[in-house]
Amino acid sequence: MPGVRTVGIIAKPGVAAARDLVPRLLDWLESHGLGVRFDAETGAYVGRDGISRDVLAQGCSLMIVLGGDGTLLSAARAIGRLQVPLFPVNLGSLGFLTAITLDEVFPELERSLAGEYRVEEHQLLAVDLVRGGETVARYDALNDAVISKAAPARMIDLDAYVDGQFVCAYKADGLIVSTPTGSTAYSLSAGGPIVVPSVPAYCVTPICPHMLTNRPVIVPQSSVVRVVNRIRDGEAFLTIDGQVGEPLREGDSIECRGAGVPLLLIRPPRKLFFDVLREKLKWGER
Repeated sequence: MPGVRTVGIIAKPGVAAARDLVPRLLDWLESHGLGVRFDAETGAYVGRDGISRDVLAQGCSLMIVLGGDGTLLSAARAIGRLQVPLFPVNLGSLGFLTAITLDEVFPELERSLAGEYRVEEHQLLAVDLVRGGETVARYDALNDAVISKAAPARMIDLDAYVDGQFVCAYKADGLIVSTPTGSTAYSLSAGGPIVVPSVPAYCVTPICPHMLTNRPVIVPQSSVVRVVNRIRDGEAFLTIDGQVGEPLREGDSIECRGAGVPLLLIRPPRKLFFDVLREKLKWGER
């Protein structure tokens, strides 16, 4: 990436591979004349002070994210709207999003700084929790917003609308509104389709619906999906990217729409979407 002057590093805390890699990255980047900044947890690996992720991103033209997909998801929520490209390195297991391996870190950084890379745009989902006509919580999701049961062994009742048009009343374990990126996550496990990241659409996938005819629905990215909770307070929960969320009250409305800006991921030119699918999902293996 010609023109890069300052690089930020975010690493998953408490991981031996990150503890080993961060000092080496610091030396390598500084030897290439680049400034390096860290978030608070990552700075501890090299004895330097760190700063909050949103402030960190504002002063950087590239962010290196070390961890699994979960680390990338949390980083995306904090800095995705700032349009700083993320260079994701997989220190975890599956790594759909963090496709660069430990062995590839320095060669791929060298190529990226020389301009040999591609930028992959991933849609972000803006999620509002509306209660009594007021927005009481707001999140960005890279994967999905999930409305699910909080009480054991009980289905929940949800009404779904797309652009104000009533879709149906779901009786199910829950409902997933996923981005194309999230289509290979929880939505896939619930029977949803795989959606190519460049497709401007979202997927509404029921979780174990009582009616077997309730199937996943694909809606345009320009649409607003609204889900209304119809069961008692505390018996349903909103979860964003499997990491953060809110308990729901009866009558709460969850409104999902396009965030208006994509998350930018740096990809090696040779690693394409279907290559990653074949590798991670073991397609064609016997």
